[in-house]
Amino acid sequence: MSDQPADRPAPRNFKPSAKDAPGFRDDAARAFSAGAFASGCREYNDVRPSYPSQVAAMISSAQRVLDVGAGTGKLTATLVAPGRQVVALDPSADMARVCSQQVPQAQVMLGTAEELPLIDASFDAYTCAQTWHWVDVAKASREADRVLAPGGKLLLCWNTLDVTHPWVLRLSRISHSGDVHREGFYPEVASPWRLADELRMKWIQPATTDDLFALARTRSYWLRASEATRAKVTANLRWYLFERLGFESGQLLPLPYRTDAFVYER
Repeated sequence: MSDQPADRPAPRNFKPSAKDAPGFRDDAARAFSAGAFASGCREYNDVRPSYPSQVAAMISSAQRVLDVGAGTGKLTATLVAPGRQVVALDPSADMARVCSQQVPQAQVMLGTAEELPLIDASFDAYTCAQTWHWVDVAKASREADRVLAPGGKLLLCWNTLDVTHPWVLRLSRISHSGDVHREGFYPEVASPWRLADELRMKWIQPATTDDLFALARTRSYWLRASEATRAKVTANLRWYLFERLGFESGQLLPLPYRTDAFVYER
């Protein structure tokens, strides 16, 4: 991972736009899409990138950290530090199993952001990577308030394909990468939370053409699709990478990513 920090603007008051983030018809559609990640966890862990160290540094003083929607532990692993208690929570038993293997230093639990199986004021920081757009924001914000001690911080972050590169934009559309947030977006967070800090970075993840096919297979669109739809996505990717762009099979490529992270305080 090659880090290239972007300019870090001062936090400001803002009104989140629904156009900035993935959209869902209703709560049922959101839950249905999120449920796709109950399977395919090993491939998800193999091809999804980790997070720049600067993200974890935003809550460096926290001694008790809760990572909600931890998945296979991509962010969790960066949160582990000497003397720190890290609890990773995910609704998927398969995700939790892989997370416990990848990050044995963390305590792994099953649960959801809307109903945390934890006592009040038991953590100094609550983190949520690549997950907040799947949750009921009002309920999750209240639960974060409940489990965080006074002075506790809420950290939300996303890795997003950097679609300012035209070839990556088309790649994301062919792969149906529904979690691409608009550059400069702010997530929706409910009371009592207010934005205190933010970090925006661009960096490069080395990836082979095989990785790009695997990455498409980790998207919720793919996981919910029929075999016929999956075959169409694969064929379109094969045409785009090998015929349109002229890449070689297995070729190593610089895949541009963007990381957006936000810290909230009461």
